[in-house]
Amino acid sequence: MADQQPQAAAPKQLVLQKIYVKDLSFESPKTPAVFTANVTPQTQLNIRTSAQEIAPNTQEVTLTLTVEAKDQDSTLFLIEIAQAGIFSILGYTADEHSLLVGSFCPNTLYPFAREAIADVVAKGGFPQLLLQPINFEALYAQAVRERAGRNGGGAPGAGETH
Repeated sequence: MADQQPQAAAPKQLVLQKIYVKDLSFESPKTPAVFTANVTPQTQLNIRTSAQEIAPNTQEVTLTLTVEAKDQDSTLFLIEIAQAGIFSILGYTADEHSLLVGSFCPNTLYPFAREAIADVVAKGGFPQLLLQPINFEALYAQAVRERAGRNGGGAPGAGETH
């Protein structure tokens, strides 16, 4: 009986192998005039994530953030970063794997993207842009609920994350 214990499920393992900037773009079409104008910028943040298996049990997860600062209809600056990471994910159920790729991995990448955005915006001559923390688990849960709603109510438990 005791010798059956080692045949239990494989131990769960999540290893961050690498973090890197996959793409980075900054545009400021109104410089230098924007620095002497009286503007009241409004910023908009868009977030996308994607994942692809690059080897067995290994995912590349990419978090793409796009920030646009506008004054009325005029773009002051536009920055986009694709912050990526390679994660080894072993021993998790399909639902757990999806949650890790959709929530944990982007949450791990976000501080790196946030720092790069703050630095590039400041180097562009603007005040440092400090993005607020994001609850990726809540965003993931919302996306799961929306997918379930589009698929006719979804399968049992499809809208739940733990």
